[in-house]
Amino acid sequence: MNTRRLVVGISGASGFIYGVRLLQLLRELDIETHLTVSRSALLTMTHETDYKLADVTALAGVTYRCDDMAAAISSGSFRSMGMIVAPCSMKTLAEIASGMSSTLISRAADVTLKERRPLVLLARETPYTLAHLRNMTAVTEMGAIVAPPVPAFYARPASLDQMIDHTLGRVLDLFGLEAGTVKRWRETEIPANAPAPAPQPA
Repeated sequence: MNTRRLVVGISGASGFIYGVRLLQLLRELDIETHLTVSRSALLTMTHETDYKLADVTALAGVTYRCDDMAAAISSGSFRSMGMIVAPCSMKTLAEIASGMSSTLISRAADVTLKERRPLVLLARETPYTLAHLRNMTAVTEMGAIVAPPVPAFYARPASLDQMIDHTLGRVLDLFGLEAGTVKRWRETEIPANAPAPAPQPA
């Protein structure tokens, strides 16, 4: 049974392209993806991109309706490497933080946490209210990782695509996956067989 698979949720926050590009990168890495897209995300998709839902679902291995609470990914018996919500709206974050599951995204996230699997949330909002910050603290205490899609300017991105790819590459690092999209800080300056530095006097 192939357990090289990830659950992907796309919620209604701005940044629909993060979810689309994530599916593309995971396909290139031969990772089986199980996708659910919220209703609000479909509205964001029409405002921010030229994609149609069929274009997005074609990138996933399996797609589930956001109201299908009997979907495979709603059960802890469904084995996976974990889950990524990209982007993660404040509503979805709040549901995960409170343990409520009104959509398949929040239910699958709840399952991921209870099974002690990695859950990464690309929380997309600014500025944050105290409620947002408290919800981020709550999900972090539960074991999730909050990873807002903040650009790394040291990588000298020349385009929006490069900024998106760097962010998603760092997210995939959290699952031990090398997407080849991250310009790593000073890594090329380290010789392959560099000797360990000499101990410094106390």
